[in-house]
Amino acid sequence: MKSQLGSAPTPIVVRDLAAQYRTKGRVGGYALRGVDFEVQAGAVLGVLGESGGGKSTLARILAGELTRKGAGGYDIRISGGDAHVGGVALRTISQGKRNRLTFHTAYLPQDANDRLERTSTVAELIQQPIFARDKRFDPDAAQSRALAVLDAVGLPLAVMDKYPYELSDGQRQRVAFARSLVLGPNVLIADEPTAGIDVTVRDTVVRVITQLRQDPRFAALVVTHDVAVLRQLGAKVAVLHDGVIVAYGEIDEVFRAPEHPYVVKLARALELK
Repeated sequence: MKSQLGSAPTPIVVRDLAAQYRTKGRVGGYALRGVDFEVQAGAVLGVLGESGGGKSTLARILAGELTRKGAGGYDIRISGGDAHVGGVALRTISQGKRNRLTFHTAYLPQDANDRLERTSTVAELIQQPIFARDKRFDPDAAQSRALAVLDAVGLPLAVMDKYPYELSDGQRQRVAFARSLVLGPNVLIADEPTAGIDVTVRDTVVRVITQLRQDPRFAALVVTHDVAVLRQLGAKVAVLHDGVIVAYGEIDEVFRAPEHPYVVKLARALELK
């Protein structure tokens, strides 16, 4: 799992990955089966597919979010193969290694803007990951870091003292994006970062990821239906269908002469064929 950068591990390595959901002690059917790919340093991989095809499950696994508590809680069980992010094996991940994973890996879930705590200001929300790891971190330094990422996602500094309910959907999404980036990650896992949001968020996502790629160690996996975003990012694509990768490669290669019936259907829906 070594990259061309010498001793640095390949950012994302997935080998023969199989995964199931476990709810209330019961294990369901396979959400992923035999998934296999790599994302090299400096690269972006776009994941396409229909709802329920395994895209969000894959994103959650790579972000180390294998358990979700509360209403609709679940556990994701890696039942075959493995996945490594930043050299960390996820099938047998310990709490210590999970902390290391989440420090270096930014995760923007599909419902990121709805996860923001309504009783916290934007400043508090963005700085929370910093103080969660070091309660004695210098407040001025945390404030400076928060201001920097807020500016990076194109929001005015005036929103720092506002609450999520005072912002538009697009502004909340950009706050969530800024929050995910505040620790300076090497890997970004973004699940539908532009879905149902105004075009300014799409432009922000493209611009920020392009800037992050200036660091040769950085890599990203973006779950999206927005092929235009993936083209702008110069991303390869993996098409997931029923938990299996049915096509992989450059966008034009994947859709030029598709063979799998779902890829044919997707190409027509996206008007790429």
